[in-house]
Amino acid sequence: MSVRHEIKSQLAKLLATEDLVVEHKKVSTACFNVHTRVLTLPMWEKASNTVYDLLVGHEVGHALFTPDENWLEKTKVPQQFVNVVEDARIEKLMKRKYAGLAKTFFNGYKELNDDDFFQIADDDISTFNLADRANLWFKVGNYVNIPIESGEETEIINLIAATETFADSLIAAEELYKYCKKEKEKEQKIADIDAHQQQSGSTSSADETMEQSTPEEGEGDSEDKQEQSGESNSGGSTLDNQSTPQSSTDEDGNVEVRTADSLEDKIRDLVSMDGYENVYVEIPKVNLETVIASNKEVHEEIDSCFANQQDRHNLTAQEKNFTSINLFGVSDQQFKEFKISAQKEVNYLVKEFECRKAADSYARATTSRTGVLDCSKLHTYKYNEDLFKKVTTLADGKNHGLVFVLDWSGSMSNVLTDTCKQLFNLIWFCRKVSIPFEVYAFTNEWRRCTYDFETHQHLSADRSPHYEKKENLLSVDETFSMMNILTSKVSSKELERQMLNIWRLALCFGNTYSCNYTYPNRMCLSGTPLNEALVSLHQILPKFQKENKIQKVQCIVLTDGEANHLTRHVKVQRNLESEPYIGIRRLTPESTFVRDRKLGTTYKVEYEWHKFTDLLLTNLKDNFPTINFIGIRILSSRDANNFIRLYHNHGENLKDCQKVVADWKKLKSFCIKNSGYDAYFGMSSTALSQDSEFEVSDDATKTQIKSAFIKSLKTKKLNKKVLGEFISLVA
Repeated sequence: MSVRHEIKSQLAKLLATEDLVVEHKKVSTACFNVHTRVLTLPMWEKASNTVYDLLVGHEVGHALFTPDENWLEKTKVPQQFVNVVEDARIEKLMKRKYAGLAKTFFNGYKELNDDDFFQIADDDISTFNLADRANLWFKVGNYVNIPIESGEETEIINLIAATETFADSLIAAEELYKYCKKEKEKEQKIADIDAHQQQSGSTSSADETMEQSTPEEGEGDSEDKQEQSGESNSGGSTLDNQSTPQSSTDEDGNVEVRTADSLEDKIRDLVSMDGYENVYVEIPKVNLETVIASNKEVHEEIDSCFANQQDRHNLTAQEKNFTSINLFGVSDQQFKEFKISAQKEVNYLVKEFECRKAADSYARATTSRTGVLDCSKLHTYKYNEDLFKKVTTLADGKNHGLVFVLDWSGSMSNVLTDTCKQLFNLIWFCRKVSIPFEVYAFTNEWRRCTYDFETHQHLSADRSPHYEKKENLLSVDETFSMMNILTSKVSSKELERQMLNIWRLALCFGNTYSCNYTYPNRMCLSGTPLNEALVSLHQILPKFQKENKIQKVQCIVLTDGEANHLTRHVKVQRNLESEPYIGIRRLTPESTFVRDRKLGTTYKVEYEWHKFTDLLLTNLKDNFPTINFIGIRILSSRDANNFIRLYHNHGENLKDCQKVVADWKKLKSFCIKNSGYDAYFGMSSTALSQDSEFEVSDDATKTQIKSAFIKSLKTKKLNKKVLGEFISLVA
């Protein structure tokens, strides 16, 4: 079973009791940067879950209890000896801090021992130096017999077991190293004696040879040390290799801990170096001053364009002696008609909202005694104990606010008018119940070059970056903008004028060839920077909430499709002489994670486009748990089934899928609950464009009247169902 690295990352963070930055990389050993608090773990793909948890717990122990200091300046003890003692100390402290880890360490080391990770199966452990035996004692001593001699060896083992601080570890490591070095010197002298006897062919005993040694070697020392180490020789026999302690030494003759090397080598074998290297990317913090095109600036651009077109038309009419007409007469009349017809839906929204608010206030009402006698109840004193007046306190309602994000992409041209109808319904609703709102349209066209109608010149585009580019940040293109097309900050009269501007643009995009006027170049429909818009919401939403001093915010995204994955920034160096610069590269889904340092969470990037959008939405919901994210998807009939299959696989949750399909067939709308949104509404573009008024001619037949009545009921039912579910989320 493959290991889920994001789960192990959460385990590490929980054990460390802090928002560590955990990275799984293709490295041979784990490491922890105490300055940046980044814990880098190898890809132990071949390890079982138990061993993986053991290794994670061990590394977190170092992160928690091993201090950030240059201990090499304090002692000349080799690092291996310090590691043996420090491993024992931090594992003891981890098991003390988390009692449940004791079982994980026990089972994990048992599994490592069964697989001979220490490479001791064919060796006599009694011949190992004390450092090796101490390493085994504290790791696998529960199920392997580790011989420890009484006396000095037992004292050192007890000293290691009693360590509490890193300073204690250094002291114990120094004692361990001194003892092992002393034992090694004994072995070396015995080996020299053995070699001398073999070369001379002498049959003299080891004692006689020792007597002939130089004064520097010390008379009688070898025999005394030999007895202390538990080694004995009988007669004049030489020491063979099997009875010689197997103390590992490096090229310089220093004592080594062979079991530590064996364990490290075996753990390296668990690491998988195949496939792609894991990449951790982060969401940039964009500058709203460059991202947002202000409401005033947007409508000045629209007004200037429309005024110039009307002036040119009037001038042409005068030259040709034609009667000048209003270029926008047809579109303006349609807007007035729609506004009148939309009042029923708006009033329905207001009624539902007020009812749900009142019900919520009643549910949170509290009743308490006033301490004042109720004289109207005095005659019931014999059987009624409650004779005091009561007061009911209604909890204050929550302040609401709405942020709309409108898709301003080319694919929206045919459904933009219908989408604006839904948007305007919600805006008029907000206006009636005094809810603040902002409407942003995401685009890649606003920051392109502009045209000055007075000087008839193209002005250079503003391409200042939205953030400081750094490696492994998600890339937000410099052309991206959020146009603040509507806002509650303006007067009612100005709002109606601005809505009329947007209505004109929507009709123009839907009827480009038959429309008498055109749109501003900077307001042209563009690509679909939906994901960039979601990135910018990290700054837009808290700013909106703070400025309006509201408690509850609803973020509504109106779109007709998904967007591509974002790219990431990388350092690029074309040649050795040039300085590296920050470029962009596509994400590799199988090895890329989006990391939020603030929350300490990571999100796996998937292949499907819509799942990357869901990832960004999930991160938004994690950052702003009090905000509802609602999606409204305008669909044509041919696209509905494909959209449903994105979130409802027919093989899984078949009942849910069948219910959604049934809703679509019956009502031409549905609500998906298992996407990145809190609720994702799918609505038919054809159904939305239908008029809900019951209109028939004077000479209509019974069949025509019946057909018109049924059509009117269906449209009203669709609107009320969707609007009702929407209000249930808002209120």
